[in-house]
Amino acid sequence: MTTQPSNPTRTIDAHLHLWDRTVSDYAWITPELGRLFDDFGPEQARAELTAAAIDAAILVQAEDSAADTRFMLDVAREHDWVAGVVGWVPLEHPRRMCAALDDLAGETVLCGIRHLVHDDPRDEFLDLPGVRASLAEVARRGLAFDVPDAWPRHLAAAGRLARSLPELTVVIDHLAKPPVGRDEFDAWLREFRVAAELPNTVAKFSGLHLPGVPFGAESVQPLWEIALEAFGPERLMYGGDWPMTVPTGGYQPTWQVMGGCLDALSNDDRAAVLGGTAEHVYSLKDQTFQPPTPAIPTETVDF
Repeated sequence: MTTQPSNPTRTIDAHLHLWDRTVSDYAWITPELGRLFDDFGPEQARAELTAAAIDAAILVQAEDSAADTRFMLDVAREHDWVAGVVGWVPLEHPRRMCAALDDLAGETVLCGIRHLVHDDPRDEFLDLPGVRASLAEVARRGLAFDVPDAWPRHLAAAGRLARSLPELTVVIDHLAKPPVGRDEFDAWLREFRVAAELPNTVAKFSGLHLPGVPFGAESVQPLWEIALEAFGPERLMYGGDWPMTVPTGGYQPTWQVMGGCLDALSNDDRAAVLGGTAEHVYSLKDQTFQPPTPAIPTETVDF
């Protein structure tokens, strides 16, 4: 990927979720999650974005299912504030993955793929031959790949993936969930910086309501400074991670803290974090998701 995004014409939240439990199970959403044990729809999201003066958002999958992806694509058709959709396909099965992307070939709003690696029991998921073959095809079709909650099991693997597939843009969600206040923080920092050395990696400044850590400028500003030094503004994206923030105050308090971290940036650098990087990484101005031609060699991949 090139490292200089275009100047954005709109501010973009690069990480926002919706879910409707009449659409799919969302098995991880249980009563123990309190206020998250509810549905969150596009009208609620639009109201939060408007209050924060955010123009558009990227919808990001909340379940490893075709139903969740289809739900987001349906929302995108009806709401012009949806700039893109990061959906799901069965990456470990390349032929099924190709068939799923074939079915989505007309969905130009589809801009990325994600798998809930933190919920997958396989530590080696990103190193599986089938997954690597699938992600090579994801890259060929012009889609990015998001990695959620990479620390501790998948941050080093995300770096290996980016090194192995330089044509794939690897997006590290939530700064890989840094273990603030824990002994392994230095190990996270080393792996985070190693991943940042690769030009095809990008990070999302998002999802920083961390276990046992009070959310505020005191905890978030140091993480922002680490990310800015490692990636630079041209490879960082702001994400509100709503509605995951609802139990701890919601969109507006989160935006106040995270947006405040950007105040010292130049206008151009702030514009990159708040839109330009997302437009570049997810090809939002010129979406080129095209119907495929066969590209995965059957003799080298175990289907």
